[in-house]
Amino acid sequence: MKIHRIDRYCVRLPLRTPFETSYGRLTEKAFDIIIVTDELGNQGFGELVPFEQPDYIEETIDTARIISQKHLIPLLIHTNICHPNDVSALFEVVKGNQMAKSSLETAIWDLYAKRNKKSLKAYFKETRAQIPVGVSVGIQTDLSKLTDLVNGYIDQGYQRVKLKIRPGYDLEPLEAIRHKFPELPLMVDANSAYTIADIPHLKQLDAYNLAMIEQPFAANDFLEHAQLQREIKTSICLDENIRSLKDCELAFSLGSCRSINLKIPRVGGISEALKIIDFCKEKDLLVWLGGMFESGVGRALNLQFASQNIFTFPGDISASDRYYYEDILTEPIKIQNGEIQVPDGIGIGVTLSEEMLLKYGIYEPIFVK
Repeated sequence: MKIHRIDRYCVRLPLRTPFETSYGRLTEKAFDIIIVTDELGNQGFGELVPFEQPDYIEETIDTARIISQKHLIPLLIHTNICHPNDVSALFEVVKGNQMAKSSLETAIWDLYAKRNKKSLKAYFKETRAQIPVGVSVGIQTDLSKLTDLVNGYIDQGYQRVKLKIRPGYDLEPLEAIRHKFPELPLMVDANSAYTIADIPHLKQLDAYNLAMIEQPFAANDFLEHAQLQREIKTSICLDENIRSLKDCELAFSLGSCRSINLKIPRVGGISEALKIIDFCKEKDLLVWLGGMFESGVGRALNLQFASQNIFTFPGDISASDRYYYEDILTEPIKIQNGEIQVPDGIGIGVTLSEEMLLKYGIYEPIFVK
């Protein structure tokens, strides 16, 4: 397989409502849709998902674009690719920049599946047609509005709720949710908002019967997370820490967590993500799939990957209309009875809407042979 063309749409989608976390407030999401075309005219779709500010991890959409164009794409266009695993090996000479790598690597996976006229999930073990999904709720200072939002998501069928928290906004909203929904599968996500000095306070979260506490400390704090996990009953989940299989091995060895939030872009693509789920299965670590406010392309990819039976905990793969008024697919992704259908068809199973891409984005050719 040889790459003959790479194009992209630089897109901005406005959010239905602002989404607030411990590190900022999001009102729209910028992303690139990557289209890779082979010598036979087949096209694979990928999505470049970093945020515009380096507040989640170091990588931003601007830095990822530079790395892709100057360092990653030149490696692709002069190589005969036999299998998508070749891409991750090819990119090893470029350190870090996992989201830039993932946008191209996942497009190659989609392209490879389409060349072989197979669904992407055909390359994974023990898959299913529908998957249970959860929803993430941003910081809401009005607790009445918060419980109304949660109630609305429950009515829509979401099977698990994740609440964003930060110092000063944790016990009170949890108390409000638990009072109204005592049996709701519930977890919290701190996005690195706390420090080791907050351990006595964080231990109070044990009272709320949480599925897990996601990323309370900084992204390089493996030892501190291990100390917290020893002192708290609730499972710790690592997110920003996990950039590779090596990070999972380190976290397991230190006892830093009992759960992994796996985000395909944050680990560089599907090839590394597959290694991580094999490790988690071997070590009995709970692994579930997180999201990055993806458009329909990234969401369809996540659905294909999350179809694997190892994903028993509902991931952050909500319907298109959870965040956006309109998506860039001809058929937006919908939730029914608490589950989302894995897209049928070859590759990731979706079709781009050129109308929506041009409405919200700008077309740019990157490479033409």
